[in-house]
Amino acid sequence: MNRRQFLTTAAASGFALAARAADPDRKLRVAVIGHTGRGNYGHGLDTVWLRAPETGIVAVADADAGGLAGAQKKLKVARGYSDYRAMLAETKPDIAAICVRHIDQHREMALAAIESGARGIFMEKPFCRTPAEADEIVAACGKRNVKLALGHRGRYDPVLPVVERMVKDGSIGRLLELRGRGKEDDRGGALDLWVLGAHILNLAHFVAGKPLACSAGMLQDGRPVTRADVQEGAEGVGPIAGNEVHARFEMERGVPLFFDSVRKAGNKAAGFGLQIIGTLGIIDLRTDQQPFAHLVPGSPFGPAKEPRPWVPISTAGPGKQEPMTDLKEDVASHLLSVRDLIAAMREDRAPLCSAQDGRVTVEMICGVFESHRLGGRRVTWPLQTRQNPLAML
Repeated sequence: MNRRQFLTTAAASGFALAARAADPDRKLRVAVIGHTGRGNYGHGLDTVWLRAPETGIVAVADADAGGLAGAQKKLKVARGYSDYRAMLAETKPDIAAICVRHIDQHREMALAAIESGARGIFMEKPFCRTPAEADEIVAACGKRNVKLALGHRGRYDPVLPVVERMVKDGSIGRLLELRGRGKEDDRGGALDLWVLGAHILNLAHFVAGKPLACSAGMLQDGRPVTRADVQEGAEGVGPIAGNEVHARFEMERGVPLFFDSVRKAGNKAAGFGLQIIGTLGIIDLRTDQQPFAHLVPGSPFGPAKEPRPWVPISTAGPGKQEPMTDLKEDVASHLLSVRDLIAAMREDRAPLCSAQDGRVTVEMICGVFESHRLGGRRVTWPLQTRQNPLAML
């Protein structure tokens, strides 16, 4: 086959795949990628397709033989592969579900899915290890018009647009600042920033716009992190250090975002989430919990004679009963996430949490590292350093 024939065949194949993805009456073919012992299958990114009648799982890949057999049984699929590249090449799915939590595998898996002709990718968070990797994936998606959605469940919660309207219409007065914290368990500090803080930074990006600058400091047992503290992090995040992180971001819409994480400072009943603070109240967002949002009315800085109520915010508004009976399960299972991805593929638009959004989150995390590397200096966007700055500490 000469070059002209190859290009003609590739173009025809691409058009066929696009037409397939746009057909609302045909089930979209999903290929699942996991890796037992190296990130596994994330938080239900593999099983959600069993709940989506618009899709059908055609194959699963797992380099671990025992894990592969278990995944085939769980997902009710006959075709199993030890090599995800072979699976993608042979099955040519409409959607690739990249479920592994260890993000050092995400770049290669995403690029392989794009090359296979997949029109959609659903990927576990965090996105990838560095802004450079994010740049590469975003460019590849743009070149092939692939829709990549990330599994930040809160970003797809239908209560979030209600929160956005409340912020814009002055329900909490003038917006002053955003404050986020990680889970602050044994992973507190830099790993918490990566694994759980990614959720918080993603939500803050939605509320306050893109980051403009960052100033940050990182501590290890109460002293500033040095080169000697840097090691390879868990879950494939790359170079990491510090069990305490304090960061301040300047955001596009004129309010600061503060993110903090201190090892073992967390509380299972509180903490992990984002607070949107205004002159007349606070909106509290709790990642992975329902209700997802609460309104705390009143000035956050003035004493109150009576306890301030925490008013649940539903899709109908604050203090109103939630009309969506299956909301908790639909959010937790990622069903709303994958349905948005399918709609994005058919409508030729960006998913609610896209590859570009994932790049912003990764750059914010690396912005914390870069500011610390420079002695707490204010660093601006876009970051000039596209690798992990801790590798250069």
